Amino acid sequence: MRVCIIGDSIINGTGDDDGLGWVGPIVAKVRAQGREITYYNLGIRRNTSADIAARWRDEIERRLPPRFTRRLAFSFGSNDCVMEGPGPRVSLAHSLANAETMLGEAAAIAPTLMIGPAPVFDDAATDDRVRALSQAQQELCARIGVPFLAVFDFVVGCEAWRRDAAAGDGAHPNRAGYSALADFIWQWPALHRWFDPAEITRPAIVRP
Repeated sequence: MRVCIIGDSIINGTGDDDGLGWVGPIVAKVRAQGREITYYNLGIRRNTSADIAARWRDEIERRLPPRFTRRLAFSFGSNDCVMEGPGPRVSLAHSLANAETMLGEAAAIAPTLMIGPAPVFDDAATDDRVRALSQAQQELCARIGVPFLAVFDFVVGCEAWRRDAAAGDGAHPNRAGYSALADFIWQWPALHRWFDPAEITRPAIVRP
């Protein structure tokens, strides 16, 4: 199985001294179950949904030959909500349009899922926009049949994440915060169905 996980700095694991983020611990858990997977971390810091929309297709085509069992996961949106000039970097409407296009195309290629955006702890107004985007993404994913896991409220209430972020750049955690998020995501049943090699139905969508 080959897996591409596409997104921003939270996928990249920015701030983690171990260089694992939350993706590394998830992959380790899967491998501990005896499953052989190759994963590609395609997180780029400061990427918005528009940035990811411009690059994801080329990147996965280089890494996921059709002869292999393939999986796709996305996580983005926090950077869309950060103010740049008179407004956010990407409007809510455009962010949702980007998500719908990407997820629709991805689900036709391989079983696809999405992890919601995390707060940035920059200011209350920014995180209000992130929370609203997360909810809108959840509604979109329910409509198009792509499993979605909201992590916003978990991160807000995660002491390890907030402590790590406060000791770092204010937004990104270190190993403890990412480890806590990995444990939270690992409890999501859709994730385990997504990793199941038997999930090869067409259209390639893992149902919530």
